Amino acid sequence: MTRNFFDRLPPVEPSTLVGFSGNSLDRRSEARNESTFAAALADPTARVYLLRGDEAMIRAGGATESLFSLKEAKALGAAMDDAILLGWENSAPRIAAIVGSDTSFDVDAFHAVPLRTLAINAFSGSILADTVEPATLGALAQARALLHWHAANRFCGRCGTRSTMAMGGYRRDCPNCGLQKFPRTDPVAIMLAVDGDRCLMGRQARFAPGTYSCLAGFVEPGETIEDAVRREIQEEAGIRIGRVAYHASQPWPFPMSLMIGCIAQAISTDIVPDTEELEDCRWFSRDETRAMLDGEHPDGLSTPPRMAIAHTLIRAWVEGG
Repeated sequence: MTRNFFDRLPPVEPSTLVGFSGNSLDRRSEARNESTFAAALADPTARVYLLRGDEAMIRAGGATESLFSLKEAKALGAAMDDAILLGWENSAPRIAAIVGSDTSFDVDAFHAVPLRTLAINAFSGSILADTVEPATLGALAQARALLHWHAANRFCGRCGTRSTMAMGGYRRDCPNCGLQKFPRTDPVAIMLAVDGDRCLMGRQARFAPGTYSCLAGFVEPGETIEDAVRREIQEEAGIRIGRVAYHASQPWPFPMSLMIGCIAQAISTDIVPDTEELEDCRWFSRDETRAMLDGEHPDGLSTPPRMAIAHTLIRAWVEGG
């Protein structure tokens, strides 16, 4: 019997286990034209995601809802002139717009909830207030990233002229020199170095007390993902790395990154930490790491929450060997 390459892969795609994944919108990137956005606004089934910075506007109450009609969006002060077309859900347009941070609203009817909080709540395993569906998290991540990109790229990088939005938000055009600019995603390598039955984790001063996580850093120009993993671990912990294996990825809309999760084989073990980057860095046994994942560590040490790709990487190593 011929063995299929995909038979060796996990039955559940690991990237589906993280927050901000599962975006099911039909983007129709290649089918858009200059009339697409106007047609979407005229569609009575169109609904709007509203964001203000890293917060999403949601309705208060048991069945949390993050979509608003165009009339509701305007009443809440949405900047519809700068709105973008994310895509379609069952042929219904889905739009994203910004609400100003100084906009007042009825706090009994609406909540402004940080995207991180929504993701943590969605993966908590409990029924919590201020929770949305995982697929909605993916759409909100797309909205946050694109809205940030437009805000940061209002002027042409070649001639300085104010550019205009095109293709419903999937391009900006310069009316002076003709430069066309498309949204970009910043790749970040996040990795768990392992040495037999030990894994390497560190913590930054900004982490919650007792929390340890994977090391991470941006992929630099002209660098493979594997080389970025080796370089970052060497720079941050002084550990040399051999083989590197990709495991999963996570859209990370803070503001517009893609976390690329890897497991790395350590070929040295003496830690020389970058004390400007890390507050602490150490090896953890598999049993100790499992206790941290399960919230049972005797010293109260922990790992990032389930929605984070760091948690997925750590758990995959603990449970998979």
